[in-house]
Amino acid sequence: MRTILITGPGGSGRTTTAAATALAAARDGVRTLVLSADRTDTLGTVLGARTGPTPTQVTPTLTAWRPDATAGFRDDLAAFQDRASRVLDLLGASRLDPEEVTPLPGAEELTLLRALRDAALSERHELLVVDLPPTAQALALLSLPEELRRYLRRLLPAERQAAAGLRPVLGRLAGVPMPSEWLYETAARWDTELGAVQAVLADRQAVVRLVAEPGPAGTDAVRAAGLALALRGLRPDLLIANRVVPQDWPAGLVAQQRKALEEWQESYDVRTLPHLGHDPRGDDDLGALAVPEVNDTTSTVEWPVVDHLAEDGVLVWHIPLPGAHRDELDLIRRGDELLVSAGQFRRIVPLPSALRRCTVAGAALREGELRIRFAPDPDLWPRTP
Repeated sequence: MRTILITGPGGSGRTTTAAATALAAARDGVRTLVLSADRTDTLGTVLGARTGPTPTQVTPTLTAWRPDATAGFRDDLAAFQDRASRVLDLLGASRLDPEEVTPLPGAEELTLLRALRDAALSERHELLVVDLPPTAQALALLSLPEELRRYLRRLLPAERQAAAGLRPVLGRLAGVPMPSEWLYETAARWDTELGAVQAVLADRQAVVRLVAEPGPAGTDAVRAAGLALALRGLRPDLLIANRVVPQDWPAGLVAQQRKALEEWQESYDVRTLPHLGHDPRGDDDLGALAVPEVNDTTSTVEWPVVDHLAEDGVLVWHIPLPGAHRDELDLIRRGDELLVSAGQFRRIVPLPSALRRCTVAGAALREGELRIRFAPDPDLWPRTP
C-alpha cells in the first residue's frame, strides 16, 4: 500500500491538501483512507462530511478516520492495571476508573501511530493519506518509534529474559527486587508494536510531502523541516506551495511569493496550488486545487559507506544533510552508536557493522553532505593472511 504523510507549518493548509489528495485519488478509483489526528473535525469540515473515531465512508472509494485518543488511552490504562494488579495491590494503590481518565500529553501521537499501523496492515485500502500534525510535532512523531524502541532495549534488554529462573536468586544477592516477568512481556509487546509502526514509516512506499505557503516564514519552516527529515534519512517527494496568488494581486505579495518559489525550486520538486480567494470547502473547491497525483517516488535516502581503504586507508560514511551549516553540526561516538546533532535536531543512529571496528578519523561538510571518515582499528579489524 502506498502511504503519503503530509505535514507543514501551522496554518499552511496541510489538512486541506491531505483531503484534496485523498479525494483526487478516490475519484480515480483508488481505494483511499485519509487519516487525521486533529481533535477538532477540520478534516470533516473540508470534506463536507463529519469524521470521528469510527471510519466514515465519504464516497464509495474514500474513507475518512479520526481516531479517538481518549478511548485508546483508557483501553491501554485498563490493560496496564490488569497486568500490574499484583504490584498495585502490594503498594495499596487504588485503580483508576475509566470515567476519570483523560489522555496524557503524547496520547494523540501514539493513537495516530497505532491507527497508521492498523490501516497499513489491514490491506483494505490501496492508498493511505495521513494528515500529520504541524511540522515540529510531525517530526517528533516520525522519530518516536525508533527512540522508544531504543529506550526499551537499554532499560529492559531482551537478553536478560533468559535469566528468568535466576531472578529470585539475583534479587536476594543484589538486595533489591528484580523486574517481574510481566514487565518484560509488556516491553516485548511494545517493542513489537513499535517495530511494526517503524516498518510502515521506513517503507519505500511511504513518502513525506511538505506543504508551505511561499514567503519568509514558509521558507524558514521548509529549511528546518528539510534538515530534520534528512537527519531521519528522509526527503520530501514534493514540496507543495499552497495559496499561490494570481499575478494581478498586490505586487509586493506576488514578488515575495516568487522569490520563495525560486529558492525552493533549487532544492525540491515544487508544485503550486492556487489561492481560491476563500477557504476551500467541499468537492468542488478541493477539485479546483488540482493537487499533484500520487507518484512512484520514495522519500527514503541512503547513507552509503564508501570504501577508500586502498587510496586513503579509510571508510567514508556519507550522510546527506541539505541545508546544514558547519557550525550547527556536532558528532559524538558512543560505543556502536553515533549521535548526530544538526541545529536543534539530533538523532542517535547505530553504526554500520563495518564501522564498529573502526575509529573516527575526521569529518567534513561538503556540498550538503556530512562525510565521516573511519579508520580501521588494528585490534578489531580482520587481519589479511
